[in-house]
Amino acid sequence: MIPMQNNYSDDQLHLAARLYYVEGMGQNEVAKFVKVSQAKVSRLLALARERGIVRITVADYEPRDRELEARLRVQLGFSAAIVIKAPDGLSSDDLRKTIGLFASAAFESLIQPKGVIAIAGGRTIHALAQNIPESRNKLPVVVQSMGSVDSTVSTFDAQEIGRMLSQRLGGSFVAMNTPAYVHEKKMRDALLALEQVRVVNTHLNQANLAIVGVGTLDNSVFIERGVLKGQDIADLKTAGAIGEICGRFFDASGKECATSWRDRVMSVELGQLAKIPQVIGVVSGSDRSASILAAAAGGFLKGLVIDEPGARALLEAAAQSDAAKSKTKKSKK
Repeated sequence: MIPMQNNYSDDQLHLAARLYYVEGMGQNEVAKFVKVSQAKVSRLLALARERGIVRITVADYEPRDRELEARLRVQLGFSAAIVIKAPDGLSSDDLRKTIGLFASAAFESLIQPKGVIAIAGGRTIHALAQNIPESRNKLPVVVQSMGSVDSTVSTFDAQEIGRMLSQRLGGSFVAMNTPAYVHEKKMRDALLALEQVRVVNTHLNQANLAIVGVGTLDNSVFIERGVLKGQDIADLKTAGAIGEICGRFFDASGKECATSWRDRVMSVELGQLAKIPQVIGVVSGSDRSASILAAAAGGFLKGLVIDEPGARALLEAAAQSDAAKSKTKKSKK
């Protein structure tokens, strides 16, 4: 910064700073006491900071709710939980940005040096990934866990997020260069037999960390982009689809819905996720509770990054579910 040229004495700077910061006067009042024009008061205050007369400190802010994190670990059996405080009334976009900004440092500690990371797409995952501190010591292999939903690749897709994350951490990226779904099972089987797809699957089987979104049938990116429709939606509803991870739809017990869609998806399988030591869901909002509980019950969701209101809604839903199960057991006796 180029020092400001001035003819103001330290006494003037001390007085202006005292009146403004300590006494709470407005700049027009400060101008009268210091005998300068109001337009020059902001310059005086800037000079006071530059000379060290004013030192602004901000008390440490704890962005995480540790008590809710502990409850999630105990009640849902998660190995990791990061709950970010969020003020009321945030837009969905601002909520995702808040989670990404404040969860990134804690999440970075889950990334093992030279590990293998399976990465999914999603807006909240994107917000998290772009805030993870850059490091040339991690050197991970980042693997795309689902093919491309359509021909229009957005910044929120797994392919783009995976590239960004690998660059930030000094690692390499392995792309799944296939569609996320195909029209026939035999077409999917043919793709799975390709060497370049087998390489992706090998990496997925070696992953020690998976970063996934947890969605519902209604808010699925496949419906949003007009890919999933008609009979497929009807079949999934009939099968009790309550949640979705990487294009895999599952019911309330955490079992993948046995529809034809299951046999046409090009993505990491729920069974593969169950074998990965750390599978962390990155979620914003309070509308995913049933999906998260089902994924946890299925054994393929092992940790969570979520906002405080979402965590409270999740714990309440978990308590209600436990109470309902207890009541059912008693009625059978």
